[in-house]
Amino acid sequence: MTIQKGDRVPSATLMKMTDAGPQPVETDALFAGRTVALFAVPGAYTPTCSAKHLPGFVEHADEILAKGIDTIACVAVNDVFVMNAWGKSANAENILMLADGNADFARSLGLEMDATGFGMGLRSQRFALIADNRMVTQLFIEAPGEFKVSSAEHILSTL
Repeated sequence: MTIQKGDRVPSATLMKMTDAGPQPVETDALFAGRTVALFAVPGAYTPTCSAKHLPGFVEHADEILAKGIDTIACVAVNDVFVMNAWGKSANAENILMLADGNADFARSLGLEMDATGFGMGLRSQRFALIADNRMVTQLFIEAPGEFKVSSAEHILSTL
């Protein structure tokens, strides 16, 4: 079942790169007691994700954070090394780059998609959500092939 507004963000383990190397990020801890804007992309370095989605959040990060968001996070079904390199190449200093390497988080949200026809395997759908203390307060799931409601500009307009 797909996560809905009012649902709790499910427990999952994502990965982030640190100076000490790859480290787990538990969603329970990430979302507890804070307001998080999380956006998901089908894949790092893919055309729309690299040309529009991540750059929009990089450009508008300060504005989004000023609206009461504690953390902006980007998640994709890629490994932690790819997410780290992508974040660096996009100058995403204010974005927490999270790897969902096995698509466990995407599946737990009910937002996975089968991209095997493109040689990409199981991926996340493109979406964004706002969660306050683990509760989803806003949820924006893109229609296939679309990039509108999960953009930084749209998220900013809803805050």
